[in-house]
Amino acid sequence: MDASTFITRLQNREFFQRQVVHIQGLPERAPVFDEVPLHPAVRDALALQGIELLYSHQTEAVRRVRDGESIVIVTGTASGKTLCYNIPVVETLIDDPMATALYLFPTKALTQDQLRGVGAFQSPEHGVKFLAGAYDGDTPQNLRRKIRDGASVLLTNPDMLHSGILPGHARWNRFFTHLRYIVIDEIHAYRGVFGSHLANVMRRLQRICRHYGADPQFICCSATIANPREHAERITGVPMTLVNNDGSPRGPKQFVLWNPPPLETAARGNPDSWRVGGDRKSPLWEAVHLMSALVQEGVQTIAFVRTRLAAELLFKHTRDKLRPVSRKLADAVHAYRGGYLPEERREIERRLVQKEILGIASTNALELGIDIGSLDACLLVGYPGTIASLWQQAGRAGRGHEEALVVLIGQNSPIDQYLMTYSDYLFAQNPEQAVVDPDNPHVAVGHLKCAAHELPFHVEESERFGPYTPVLLELLEEDGLLKEFDHRWYWASTEYPATSVNLRNIAGPVYTIQDDGDGAKVIGTMDEISALSQLFTHAVYLHGAETYFVNALDLEQKIAHVERRELDYYTQSVQVSQIRIDETEEEHEWRGATVGFGDVTVTTSTPMFKKIKFHSRDSLGYEQLELPPQSLETVAFWFAPSEEIVHAMQERGMLMGEALIGIANVLVEVAPIFVMCDQQDIGAVVDASCLGRDALFFHDRYPGGMGYARRCLDALDAMMHTALTVIRECGCEDGCPSCVGSAMPAFAQTDIDSTVRDRIPNKEAAVFLLEGLYGKR
Repeated sequence: MDASTFITRLQNREFFQRQVVHIQGLPERAPVFDEVPLHPAVRDALALQGIELLYSHQTEAVRRVRDGESIVIVTGTASGKTLCYNIPVVETLIDDPMATALYLFPTKALTQDQLRGVGAFQSPEHGVKFLAGAYDGDTPQNLRRKIRDGASVLLTNPDMLHSGILPGHARWNRFFTHLRYIVIDEIHAYRGVFGSHLANVMRRLQRICRHYGADPQFICCSATIANPREHAERITGVPMTLVNNDGSPRGPKQFVLWNPPPLETAARGNPDSWRVGGDRKSPLWEAVHLMSALVQEGVQTIAFVRTRLAAELLFKHTRDKLRPVSRKLADAVHAYRGGYLPEERREIERRLVQKEILGIASTNALELGIDIGSLDACLLVGYPGTIASLWQQAGRAGRGHEEALVVLIGQNSPIDQYLMTYSDYLFAQNPEQAVVDPDNPHVAVGHLKCAAHELPFHVEESERFGPYTPVLLELLEEDGLLKEFDHRWYWASTEYPATSVNLRNIAGPVYTIQDDGDGAKVIGTMDEISALSQLFTHAVYLHGAETYFVNALDLEQKIAHVERRELDYYTQSVQVSQIRIDETEEEHEWRGATVGFGDVTVTTSTPMFKKIKFHSRDSLGYEQLELPPQSLETVAFWFAPSEEIVHAMQERGMLMGEALIGIANVLVEVAPIFVMCDQQDIGAVVDASCLGRDALFFHDRYPGGMGYARRCLDALDAMMHTALTVIRECGCEDGCPSCVGSAMPAFAQTDIDSTVRDRIPNKEAAVFLLEGLYGKR
């Protein structure tokens, strides 16, 4: 397509109201090829797939693996990372038919897609014949034994490895004895609690491999993040070589930042009143207009949204808008999300490849490397949460030589509005760091139980499972779960420990999420702290991009009774938190303020929740709750402004606590720019009791901490400067959801002056404080 011409023509459309705030041209990149000797059967298999030459990163990866190195490959979307591991694996299978390889993928759909990829190397006429099989919850029982007894390549996910393979390793002894490679695809997706659990699963896997005399190499693939080698080493526990000389081609792109107009502007049609107010038109409706225009011009387009409901709404309204124009075009629009049957998803993927579908509204189900061919345009309805995800999604368009179009449609949130204003951030070096903490005792303890259940645990293995291992082993013995004999710890319980360890939760009471509308089907679990803040009665729970309404939260049985509903709003708990510093690890001065880090206890109650409309973020009201308070022992950093600036604000009638609340609201929103986390991973409390004056505490929302607060402290200067930019550059006068946040209801902050309650935090006070820190007043 001619993206530049299309952008110009958009300005004549009736819905155009100066939404384009920036256009970045991304030049075409020519491929860089290299040569490496290949087995004739592998070369022939590649030729049948239309591959005659290999890119430079592929040949380097093959050489590194042949040299016995463990590697992490970091290249762009659709750069052919799969061949980086399939080629050496298949060559090894040719030389040693007894060899085996384990492939780990984060989703079932990706597992099936990659199964077809490795199957393409089968060549019986050249003597290349091996069994590759997907082993997950959908695998029939009669096929499981065949895979277990004869598979050379096993494709699975971390959950099945943890609960279905490692505990029964004796039945897999053939596979583990000859295991040569462990492939972890999309390793950047394993961060936080999930990544910390995976690192412990890898510790257990390597322990079993050593038991059977195997020492496999790791081959990891990652999207672009700031710390790929460090992250891969934390997950695998082995030294990694970084392969990032991306030789794949990239078609030219026009990357557009599209900011929906403020509602006042939209109502008056006044182009000179662009920066008034904070509420904006729905980005979903902007996407409907854009997708309709693109499809009408025959441009194959994918639009990424955050929820299944949004995908269905975008699909429905785009089809309705196109139907009066052309029924054929309307029928060429579809949705793609989890929840479809596998055969439905495969059919949609086929129609995409065949260009029978021109417009597809998708959740992030199509973000990860499923092969759907080359598309012409990509719409991102809201910032997807991380730069890594943004470029993965944007990479779905522009794989050929023709110019492609990518449009990021801003939502009414601080982080989206910051990116709309400061576009340079998107196109500069990626600063995001993936965070894991496999040594967290609340994570490690469950895997120590699993490890002892799988094999007796020798005392010399303790250091492999982190510094808290000796203490945890003693505690488990006190609980009667382990027995020590001759420097080994033996499992002494009838319990099957793997069932009590959920890779997406942290240790402690676990709540079951039960869909009562589907025969009381369990759709997930959640730790208690998260459950009380996300699964309260009448909450809206998002699961797999689907919206569920919580009919009741049973505190005694620890069950959240939910049913699936098509809802256009989400809920957010309003929490009252007190914080206590238990131990100060460090404290120093920063820009005249006191900054510290240490162990804290956060006591939180949830008196109410608010309902917020998707995309527009309009408040739809509040509802009272009665839930018991919860205590969380975690880590935090704190920031207490100097007495000098406190007095300066008092002289102007400003409240320090109110300024800190506004800043805290922004910091929680912008933290994912600097650390790969979700907003529910972190919390902020403004408290005056710990330090004798108002201070902002920024804490991990997991027992023992997960490393987020520490990384955020390291980036404090950049985070605070970003917060200043977000607040100061917002077009509103007195504060709004795009900067300092929504109005705070009563009880939102019990330790702050009562005049703060029930209104939006004072934007002027927040700006005054931040400008004072940076000497800009």
